[in-house]
Amino acid sequence: MLQITHAERLALQLLAEGKGRTELAASLLIAEDEVDEHLRALFRRIGVETPVEAIAIGVKRGLIEYALHSS
Repeated sequence: MLQITHAERLALQLLAEGKGRTELAASLLIAEDEVDEHLRALFRRIGVETPVEAIAIGVKRGLIEYALHSS
C-alpha cells in the first residue's frame, strides 16, 4: 500500500482543491519557494510527473477526496 505523510496528504488534497503555491506554503508551514521542491519529492515518491497524475493516484488509492463542483 502506498503510504504518504500527513503533510504530503495535505499538499495533495490542496492541489485537488485547486489551491496555489501561497495556500500550500501557508498550510504546510514552509516558504513559498520550497513548495515546488516538496511537490517534486511527493511526485517521485508516488511515481508520477504531474499534479494531475498525482491527484488521480491520490483519489484512486483513497488518499484524498475529490469532488467535481458544477457552477
